[in-house]
Amino acid sequence: MGMQRRFGWASLAAATTMALAAGVTAAPAAHSADDPVQIVVDGNDVRADNVNGLTYKGLGLLSCNSTSNLLMDYKAEHPERYWQLVRVLFGGKSPLINHVKIEMGSDTNTSTGSDPATMRTRDELADASRSPGFQLAADAKTVNPELKVSILRWVMPQWVQTEWNKGTGTDEMYRWYKETILDAYQKYGYMVDYVNPDTNETQKPDISFIKWYKSALANDTQFSDSRYGLTDRQQKSAAKAYHDIKIVASDENTTKNIGPAMLTDTELFGMVDAVGYHYTTDDRLDGTSDSATYRPYTKLATGDNTYGQDKEVWYSEGVGSFGWTDYRVSNTEGPGGASTGIGGVQSALDLANRSVKSYANSKRTHYIFQPAIGAFYEGAQYSHKELVSARDPWSGSIHYDAAVHVMQHFTQFAKTGWENDTNTAGIWRTVPEASYSGVSGTENVDGSNGAPSYMTLADPAKKDFSTIAVNDSDRTKSYRIKAENMALGGDPTMEVWETRAADPGQAYDANFKHLAAQIRPDSDGYYTYTVQPRSIVTFTTLDRSSDKATKQRLPGTAARTVLDTDATGKKHDTHDTVLYADDFGYQEEGRVRVGTDNGARKVSQSYLTSRGNQPRYLVDQTGAWEVGKDPSGDNVLYQYLDQSMKDTGAWNRNTPNTTVGDFRWENYRASVDVSFPDPAGGLATLGVRQQKGMAATDAAYSVGIGPNGSWTFSRYGTALRTGTVAAADDYRLAVEAKGATVTAYVDGQAVATYQDPTPVAEGRVKLGTDFHTTAFDNLKVEKVAGYTPYAATLTDNMDSSVSYDGTWSRNAALGDAMNWYRSTSTSATAGATVTVPFRGTGIDVIGGNDGSAVLDVLVDGRSVARNAKTTATDKRQATYSLRGLPDGRHTATFTLKSGKIVLDAFTALSGDVDGPVDTTPLRTALDAVGPPDRSDYTADSWADFATARTAARAAVRGQKGLDALGVGQLANRLVDAYDRLVRTEP
Repeated sequence: MGMQRRFGWASLAAATTMALAAGVTAAPAAHSADDPVQIVVDGNDVRADNVNGLTYKGLGLLSCNSTSNLLMDYKAEHPERYWQLVRVLFGGKSPLINHVKIEMGSDTNTSTGSDPATMRTRDELADASRSPGFQLAADAKTVNPELKVSILRWVMPQWVQTEWNKGTGTDEMYRWYKETILDAYQKYGYMVDYVNPDTNETQKPDISFIKWYKSALANDTQFSDSRYGLTDRQQKSAAKAYHDIKIVASDENTTKNIGPAMLTDTELFGMVDAVGYHYTTDDRLDGTSDSATYRPYTKLATGDNTYGQDKEVWYSEGVGSFGWTDYRVSNTEGPGGASTGIGGVQSALDLANRSVKSYANSKRTHYIFQPAIGAFYEGAQYSHKELVSARDPWSGSIHYDAAVHVMQHFTQFAKTGWENDTNTAGIWRTVPEASYSGVSGTENVDGSNGAPSYMTLADPAKKDFSTIAVNDSDRTKSYRIKAENMALGGDPTMEVWETRAADPGQAYDANFKHLAAQIRPDSDGYYTYTVQPRSIVTFTTLDRSSDKATKQRLPGTAARTVLDTDATGKKHDTHDTVLYADDFGYQEEGRVRVGTDNGARKVSQSYLTSRGNQPRYLVDQTGAWEVGKDPSGDNVLYQYLDQSMKDTGAWNRNTPNTTVGDFRWENYRASVDVSFPDPAGGLATLGVRQQKGMAATDAAYSVGIGPNGSWTFSRYGTALRTGTVAAADDYRLAVEAKGATVTAYVDGQAVATYQDPTPVAEGRVKLGTDFHTTAFDNLKVEKVAGYTPYAATLTDNMDSSVSYDGTWSRNAALGDAMNWYRSTSTSATAGATVTVPFRGTGIDVIGGNDGSAVLDVLVDGRSVARNAKTTATDKRQATYSLRGLPDGRHTATFTLKSGKIVLDAFTALSGDVDGPVDTTPLRTALDAVGPPDRSDYTADSWADFATARTAARAAVRGQKGLDALGVGQLANRLVDAYDRLVRTEP
């Protein structure tokens, strides 16, 4: 078969629709789970003429709804870590990620948060720099100029939505797309490669608009409008690149309608270049084998269709690894309570199996992660569902999951990407006849059945090939691979690269992506190898044994230091009374490097220019939060989403709110200036101790005020107190939380105090408004004298440092996003224990609990609490808190006496306490218990009392890190131990 003729959409539109071809490329025969797997890689099956459907494009990432928000802060605060991330993900001769897909924002929440709208009104000039996705793509192109960029919409700005609802909004939609595309071109020098004109996750593809948009795109000759900001030279190059934009459709989720539509609509087939759908590995299987509804995506990819032309088929939105593989290897979800290692449902091996099965079943050659990078605060919907976590820009800490190495098994042993117009780029082809998956499931796939799962990629010149095999079961799997009609050269050696969990006593990453063997064919021409349980291997004829890039380990994870700065908000400083501050002027920030000229160079830009005036460290859940000038010319933070912009189709409807800070903050005072430039009205809220959720009411405690001076003090959005102060143009709001005592202030005056019987202990700061333009300035978060300001560390329940005895269920598969790293350890068996090493002055036991658990607590081998009650708590909250320990290293052991305990994580309290600490309660307790006679009491009860009294006396004499909460707990433990003294028999 010679070079396949590549029809244009116009000529195809004139073609006569014919009966669909029945000759779809057959998959290999199904394999028994117990038999060796025999694979024949036949060079005659390597379809070098198939330039779209079977070329392996590798992996992509989706940037949307705040998932990339904090990346721009990493770039400004720790540029060396940011650019390292860019190189790891996008760089090298075998990039992991070849495509940045951008879901255009509307300032409203479409999942985990909101992305800024590039055009908030019809007349506003487009600003792509507001969107971290456009910036990320620009920077990625500095290491991979061939990177593809695509855009689509989900929710549209109201000025588009209003006309669209009337049925007359095609021009508005086109204007929004075009001006955004050209602004990105003007700023960054790249043209978007693909546009999906339709809405994200539609169930009914808007075929008429797809056709309308393609026609408008192809026939547009207007590039000189001053709104575009293009020079004469740019106009010519922009016009050419713009007309080369391809169409992708239709990003369906629960339906698969675009495939059959293309096979039965000649005009549509000619207009659409790529098809994609979400969250299932399977093709459609309706009707007879020659119908348009039977394997339509396979027919599109292989070219075995009426038109004889192949199309790209994408897994256009899929998950990353749930939680951190570091932790989930400690699960008990395997047979007999064994670990599933790096495998199991929603694991790194699950991702590999999804990629294999989506190709084997529906010929998808491109998998796009939503997201690949989690750069938003934990606690929002879908947190910890990524390959890379980047959530503390102040610390520079970035965590690369083992899933990165797992997915490199696909991308590092082939030439991936998009074939060029002359079919000379050498992009490797997928080989359907040498690819198969028998794992179960269509979204959260399960390989525990031991069925084969493999995918073959081959050089179009037939000189090399690679077969990726995934074994996500507890059994070994034997593979026998034979090459036929391949020009492999004189050395037939095959390398076997493997990734699996560590063996006992090994370092965690000891078996990540390493050369496991070099094998040669037997007398029958078969390469034979046994794949280990819970592992992925790549069999390759390439020589990568000495390749440094292939052997390169992932960067380590730096410590997640707490956000504790000086008064500028820029410099880390634990010695002053400020936790964080932001006056939104950013004079303390330097210039930032930005990729431009389609990746050819980086330019230096001022801080706010580089990020489209987006504020530092804020992650928006809803609203248009942006730095602008006030009437005096000073920078302030505005929330711009007003009555004229609010009526969009947001998925998670909330009033505007944004989050800033560290989840470990505990006792602090937050304050901010607020004003109301919108004459139609307004509301400003300030909240503290936000741990999860995406609404302003998800701050545990908040105070809100309107321009008329009416204020409300709330707990999780439920009003506790209301009142009124004199109306004014502006106010200063503050909320101080210290232990269970929370106080709200307006203009420095306390207006309400609340003593919470079940206090929420820690969390970030929230700012909120209603749908009116509202201004904020001079945000400050300060320590409270006499109180520990924050927890220094969080240790997950599945961290290797945590040890368990007794009966525990330790689960990670299908874990809740509101649990840290989606894992929990649970016991309802009396006598079960957990032991946690930590450093600090106390420890919190975090987890969603019903309050039934009763615990005995040992610290450093000594009893500090017996029959301690726990509290009924929501996820991410402390069910038990221990305070008052000397600052230093400790080991705590918790023994379950009765009830049920769910462990999510443990936070260790910092010893950084400013100001005087009143020890009067301790002195009072010591006086109350007096000097009892040791001989009057049993040895066990006296030991507990002596420990408590020694701790109390030491604290009174002066104990580093002691705070007011520690004083209270020490006093209570002393009195409790005294009350539990048991007299000896007379």
